[in-house]
Amino acid sequence: MVKQFDYATMKEVFARFEASEPHPKGELEHVNAYTLVVAVALSAQATDAGVNKATRKLFAIADTPEKMLELGLEGVTEHIKTIGLFRQKAKNVIKLSQILVDQYNGEVPSSRAALQSLPGVGRKTANVVLNMWFGHPAQAVDTHIFRVGNRTGICPGKDVDAVERAIEDNVPVEYQRHAHHWLILHGRYICVARKPKCKACPIADLCQFEEKTL
Repeated sequence: MVKQFDYATMKEVFARFEASEPHPKGELEHVNAYTLVVAVALSAQATDAGVNKATRKLFAIADTPEKMLELGLEGVTEHIKTIGLFRQKAKNVIKLSQILVDQYNGEVPSSRAALQSLPGVGRKTANVVLNMWFGHPAQAVDTHIFRVGNRTGICPGKDVDAVERAIEDNVPVEYQRHAHHWLILHGRYICVARKPKCKACPIADLCQFEEKTL
């Protein structure tokens, strides 16, 4: 495992990320907190582009838990059938919508524990919602962040929980709000899995990856 970057290097890394993309955003389309929860839950083992394609028409007619329940399981299933694991995901959407209506007056709760109590919502999903909607500096670690963190030295860890803690413990506080977005985008478009685009990388001179494609 590569060594965790020191404070000065971390500050330089994120200063460069900020310079290249001052206002990074998630790529899942949503119109409110509820549709964000649904979109992120649907994105497990699926691409953001695939989820967006499926949810545009769905969210146009069902952007609240009440409307989703009116649409029903068959209606939800029909809308998301192009997404992997769509049958189970449709069931989760209906179940979480019912819980939101019954226990939270149709509103999305703003605590991690409450979010994780919803069917189909794990820690990563909860962190995305806390970060993107509620502005909390939560770190949603996906495969891109896990790869980037362990390749570079930004946030190495043996599992996603360790990587999440490494981000929280080592990223300077002024960059915490957008840290996971910068890391996801970096992993999705530059530090890709098979042939990382090291020539286009803004932190190539700092990165500890031994197999750079320079």
